[in-house]
Amino acid sequence: MSDNASDSTVLIKRATAGDEQALAALFTKHRDRLRRMLDFRMDQRLRGRIDPSDVLQEAMLVAAQNVQQYVEAPAFSFFVWLRQITMQRLIDVHRRHLGAQKRSARQEVRSVRQAWGQGTSVSLARYLVGQLSTPSQAVIRAELLDHVQKALDRMDKIDREVLALRHFEELTNNEVAEVLDLQKSAASNRYVRALTRLRTILSEVPGFFDDE
Repeated sequence: MSDNASDSTVLIKRATAGDEQALAALFTKHRDRLRRMLDFRMDQRLRGRIDPSDVLQEAMLVAAQNVQQYVEAPAFSFFVWLRQITMQRLIDVHRRHLGAQKRSARQEVRSVRQAWGQGTSVSLARYLVGQLSTPSQAVIRAELLDHVQKALDRMDKIDREVLALRHFEELTNNEVAEVLDLQKSAASNRYVRALTRLRTILSEVPGFFDDE
C-alpha cells in the first residue's frame, strides 16, 4: 500500500469515529481534482449562475453523512466514491436548472443522460480548439469548434470518457477502470486506442492541424 493510500485509510478510520478534522483533511486532499471535474463537466449554460464550490460543498456534506456506510461496504476507492457523490450532485443541478418542468420523470432522466453524453464532446471540443494558436477570428473558431465536436461524436462514448477522465479530470488508470467498471488492462487498452482514434478523426477536420 502506498503512503498516500495508507494516510487516507487512517484518516477515514478517524473520520468514522467522529473526528471532524480528519474528515476535513480528506476533503481538502481531494478538493482540487473534484473541482476540476465540476469545471469540466458543468453545462456552459450554468456558468455564472451556479458556483461549482457550492456543488462541491453540498457533495461534501452528503459524504460526511455517509462515510460510515462507505467504511462498512467500500465498493470503490475513497476518491472514486467522493467523485460519484459529486457527480450525482452535479446531475441534480442540471436537472433542476435545465430540465423541462412538464416532462415525466422518465423523459427527464433520458434527457439528462443524452445531454451528459453530448456534454463530454462539447467540453473536449472546447478544450482542443482552445489549445490551437489559430484561428483568431471568432467565426472561424466557431466553425472549427463545430467540426471538432461532430468529429468527437463519432467516437465510441466510452473512449471519449476515457480521454476525459485521464486528461481533464487527471484520474489514474486504476481510477478510470473503477469509474467505468472496466478491467485495468481494458482501461489501459481503451486509452491507447482512444488516443489513436482521436488523432485520426481530428486529421479529417479541415484546418485543425494547419499550424503544426
